[in-house]
Amino acid sequence: MAAIHLDQVSVDFVVYQGSGRSLKKTLLHSSTSGIIRHDAQHRIQVHALDRVSLRLEHGDRLGLIGGNGAGKTTLLRAMAGVYEPTTGRIRVAGQVTPLFDLSIGFDGDATGYDNIRMRAAYLGVSRQEIEGKMDEIAAFTELGGHLDLPVRTYSAGMMLRLAFGAATAIDAEILLMDEWIAVSDAQFLEKAERRAEEFVGRASILVMASHVESVLRRLCNKLLWLENGRVVMMGPLEEVLAAYHAATGTGDMARKRGSPSLTEQPAMPS
Repeated sequence: MAAIHLDQVSVDFVVYQGSGRSLKKTLLHSSTSGIIRHDAQHRIQVHALDRVSLRLEHGDRLGLIGGNGAGKTTLLRAMAGVYEPTTGRIRVAGQVTPLFDLSIGFDGDATGYDNIRMRAAYLGVSRQEIEGKMDEIAAFTELGGHLDLPVRTYSAGMMLRLAFGAATAIDAEILLMDEWIAVSDAQFLEKAERRAEEFVGRASILVMASHVESVLRRLCNKLLWLENGRVVMMGPLEEVLAAYHAATGTGDMARKRGSPSLTEQPAMPS
């Protein structure tokens, strides 16, 4: 049975070593978020997660909310094994499928079909299984004969179609998603969102970060509210949303892509 258990997990990063005006300049221009500290060696340490504990079991659909820099992306990457905890322990039972960067595992000189195979291998899917799904993936992407061409000839929109089609053809036990899909083609966006919902529905556990409230309501049954790498509140979706809106003064009037949003800030990795 799939499960994720975090026990007092903290993640720290050393982002700079120096002193004087250069140190100040680095702080001003750094996009790294979290609680910033510096020590006697003039090292800046970002406390990205601070003693986070949670337990997720089969059927849990957890949304991560909080302002930019709250620690959402760091938490997802720690669950995926990308970041090792500085302190604490992470236990994961089940195969993890992270959807952070859809372009990972793609070769510009290989064809669309070969890149689908490489993407599947990256996600631990057998050659036999992916070949059995190839026709369905090709039909979804609507790329036709372009799938026989090197992907370096693709536009950004074509590349997204290929990557999204390949990634969502695989059944995931534990699905980790950072933000939502964004494509310029409105017709394909609707098609992609339907496919993504089906993909999420087949997963045992979902953890996703999003600023878009309508997406969270549609896909999640729990929310975890983070600020400065610390858990503010975790619980049923409506209870956490109400507390978050009361504390931040946000609500359904905030908009993103025409949908109710948690904040008026642009969605960025945190």
